[in-house]
Amino acid sequence: MSSPTTSSPATPSPDPTSERGAPGVGPWRADLRRSVRLMADFRQEQADPARFYSALAADSVGQLSGYLDLSGGTVLDVGGGPGYFRDAFEAAGSTYWALDADVGELSGLGSIPRGTVLGDGMNLPFRDGAVDLCYSSNVLEHVSRPWEMADEMLRVTRPGGIAFISYTVWYGPWGGHETSPWHYLGGARARRRYAARQGHEPKNKYGESLFAVTVQDGIAWARRQQAGTVLDVIPRYNPRWTYWLTRVPGVRELATWNLVIVVRKA
Repeated sequence: MSSPTTSSPATPSPDPTSERGAPGVGPWRADLRRSVRLMADFRQEQADPARFYSALAADSVGQLSGYLDLSGGTVLDVGGGPGYFRDAFEAAGSTYWALDADVGELSGLGSIPRGTVLGDGMNLPFRDGAVDLCYSSNVLEHVSRPWEMADEMLRVTRPGGIAFISYTVWYGPWGGHETSPWHYLGGARARRRYAARQGHEPKNKYGESLFAVTVQDGIAWARRQQAGTVLDVIPRYNPRWTYWLTRVPGVRELATWNLVIVVRKA
């Protein structure tokens, strides 16, 4: 496939504000109020995961509605776990499929629901061009070969469809997940410190189920992939007026927190 014309991944396009928003939620806007609200919900992620992930699901539907019409579309949520995002996408009119490699994650809400697939994100068990939206939220940093997974997501996306790839940035404040902020001194060291302090390993084990993925890594992949047109490379949770940060090497690694790459399949 010839290389498509792409927008520069280092220069994000204007905010795709959706006046539709998520069902039951006002218009989606990347403003400071949204960022503060998501941060408040994120603080409850460990104690009340349903609260955080339900809020993030509604936010994702609002954001994605600026890129494509979700009504009548087919969504594959790669690394979707127990399906916290299912209700939000189905309420928007989508057919929802969740895939995860961990049976325990898939059954996290009890029984494994319909439309759930056990599989490997780096070898998706779907045909080429199978879905309108291939979506992944905070999964790429848990994959040993993250950009193979990104390539697979584009493979199963239909021409004209969207791949939405979001991941936690290693040098951001939550890069080490529950071992943060000690990951700044090294992932292996932070893992050992956590185990010594808590008496058990962290859920996200550096080198096994947690890997250092940077903003620069994402920009490099966006530039070299040839399957579609890059629509946005932006800090996911930030207000729009901070999107310029992705143009500043070094600073973008510390200030981005979570990066999202949006590609329209050619």
